Amino acid sequence: MPQISSRAQGATAPPERGGAALVSYVLPVFNEQDGIRRFHEELVAALGERPEYAYELVYVNDGSVDGTPAVLEDIAKNDPRVRVVDFARNFGHQMAITAGIDEARGDAVIVMDTDLQDPPKVSLQLIDAWRDGAEIVHARRRSRQDTFFKKTTAHAFYRLLRSSTEVDIPVDTGDFRLMDRRAADELRRFRERSRFVRGMVASIGFRQSEVHFDRDERFAGETKYPLKKMARLAVDGLTGFSTAPLRMITKLGFAVLALSLVGICYALAMKLLRPDITVSGWTMLMVVVLFLGGVQMLSLGVLGSYIGRTYNEVQGRPLYTVRQVISYDARPGGDGVGHGH
Repeated sequence: MPQISSRAQGATAPPERGGAALVSYVLPVFNEQDGIRRFHEELVAALGERPEYAYELVYVNDGSVDGTPAVLEDIAKNDPRVRVVDFARNFGHQMAITAGIDEARGDAVIVMDTDLQDPPKVSLQLIDAWRDGAEIVHARRRSRQDTFFKKTTAHAFYRLLRSSTEVDIPVDTGDFRLMDRRAADELRRFRERSRFVRGMVASIGFRQSEVHFDRDERFAGETKYPLKKMARLAVDGLTGFSTAPLRMITKLGFAVLALSLVGICYALAMKLLRPDITVSGWTMLMVVVLFLGGVQMLSLGVLGSYIGRTYNEVQGRPLYTVRQVISYDARPGGDGVGHGH
């Protein structure tokens, strides 16, 4: 069994090693017991094509409720390069990525999902681009095996987000990317709770490039980003990197004011010019009341989103809670090393 010791959040120190550059893989996992072994096998096979690097594989168990924790611990026992960050509960995909980056010690850090939609071999192209001088390398989807609805909404969202923010967020890219050590360290300084990691990465600058790939179908299990979570992520992206919704409220207010003035002028004109004709009272009144009520509720909802973000940040709570970090020491005489937050 691995030993457990205390360590503060995000306090990982760089390892002492030889001349080979260390590449860290950050691998968030949630209820992937049916596919995680297959993913690990394919990743290990891919890494065998670049033996000139050293590797560490940081799996982050995001509060899985199936057999995933046991599978991950068994993988760690059989591969000394593996560390398992075990969350105390489910904190979400973006927090799992954050914890993995906090834990990673490599000269380069690659973030990718473990459902085999992001092919492990593509990560080698990210490493090649990093070796050629890029400090952040985005994996951009050339095509994706998803439903028509998801592809259409994702296409529209990325372009809407890019057009409404001052940050140049790459389109058609998820969280599959490589970051140089300096970029990863800079990202670790971002501690807001409502996280949109792909926007945060784009905002820190550095030399950025892209690698295009075809996204595969999920190997096993169900998507961990249903419509509700996708909508929440979209809201975090818009409210975290754009004040466009607030500006939209102002524009909408002016539009409603203009329509109201037109209605008032129409009512006065009919009253003065055609006093014998009664203006449609009840229907017009209900339309105006319902329209204004809808506008007000929408405005309050947008304001509530920004106020809620402020409230969460002011609380200052930890981003996540780790039960333990499991790893097995590869050094002679080492029976295992683990850490707990």
